[in-house]
Amino acid sequence: LKSEQKELSDVTNNIKTAIRDEMTAVYPEINDTAKLSDAVLKFTELSGKKFVFIIDEWDAIIREAKNETAIQTAYLNLLRDLFKNGNFTPKAVAAAYMTGILPIKKDGTESAISDFNEYSFLNPGPFLKYTGFTEQEVQSICKEKQMEYDSFREWYDGYAFDNNAPIYNPYSVMAAVKSRAFESYWQKTSAAESLITYINMNYDGLQDDVLRLIAGESLEVNCDSFENDVESFKSKDDVLTLLIHLGYLTYDRKNKTVKIPNKEVRTEFEAILKGSAGKTKLAGLLSTSEQLLKDTLAGNENAVEAAISRIRESEYAPAYYNDEQALRYVIKFAYIVCVDAYLKVEELPSGRGVADVVYIPKRTTSLPAIVVELKWNKSSEAAISQIKNNNYPKVLEDYAGDILLVGINYNEKTKLHSCKIENSKKR
Repeated sequence: LKSEQKELSDVTNNIKTAIRDEMTAVYPEINDTAKLSDAVLKFTELSGKKFVFIIDEWDAIIREAKNETAIQTAYLNLLRDLFKNGNFTPKAVAAAYMTGILPIKKDGTESAISDFNEYSFLNPGPFLKYTGFTEQEVQSICKEKQMEYDSFREWYDGYAFDNNAPIYNPYSVMAAVKSRAFESYWQKTSAAESLITYINMNYDGLQDDVLRLIAGESLEVNCDSFENDVESFKSKDDVLTLLIHLGYLTYDRKNKTVKIPNKEVRTEFEAILKGSAGKTKLAGLLSTSEQLLKDTLAGNENAVEAAISRIRESEYAPAYYNDEQALRYVIKFAYIVCVDAYLKVEELPSGRGVADVVYIPKRTTSLPAIVVELKWNKSSEAAISQIKNNNYPKVLEDYAGDILLVGINYNEKTKLHSCKIENSKKR
């Protein structure tokens, strides 16, 4: 570790030395110039040529030396001397191209390096079509490789920008093509290892918001306070903004909201949470939800009642559990694992009424559809009757599989949930 720290601390001096050595090999007199920027200016004067700077992963030092303020400051001062210097930049720099995961580090409220047009995941501008694979490119790949396009879209699509053009994760698309298997390839990247660290920060209830994201919801986020590093967090908005730049979340600039883009990233969230059992409360909820879905599909009414009661007593229940809307809130988190295999629709118009929650299977699964009706101080049987009387399954009349009717009631006097499950066979 000490040797690694020493190497990091020497990075800035090594960069300066390497550039100076290249120049003095041509013009030895440059060696007498103290500052690097002055040495480059001297070279420009002698040669009549300006420099083109190409810096790949400019932010590697910012990320790797996240706890080393002195190293970061020295590195930023070097960049500032080159690219925020009115006496140097226009005279010596023909062009500069920098890439990295993070936007340019902020110096207070402004960028530490101002002589750039900056394009990021928040606003890729004209580089949008180069940010990832377009829909047309993925369709072309599918045709060439004879692979199913819908699976690519479910797993690797979801990054949408101002013009709503679908953008696919190119690394994962090509990994899926190579292995001919649709799965998460994020676990093979180092960025995934840091996700649990950010979740565990739990700023302002961040863990609860992550749960909402896994459930398929969008969250409002303010990206303005993010200081473009991996350490200076002051709120959960800063953490969410970092997750946008890392690719874990997709950003809707018009509505200023974030969401998990696709099944691959959601799988990564879930895998990390499950692998950290005991470290986060979310891991327990995911495990409970998995078993709840299994019990629902098996028609195990008593187990479903017990699971919903446990979730109702957890921190994910609303503070005031006093109406059907509060019950709906609990049910949403109880069936959180359905998000991958089902399309969830709340208050879906159907037949002669509105179904509370309907889970419609995605085409890639053979699971039954689930129609859930909620009651407060009535009975689960009454909920099932309402589903039948109002002909809620009508909206699924084109669905070829079975339909589970699930009635759930909460009794304020007994403080108990009851559940009734029936299988509505398709004729």
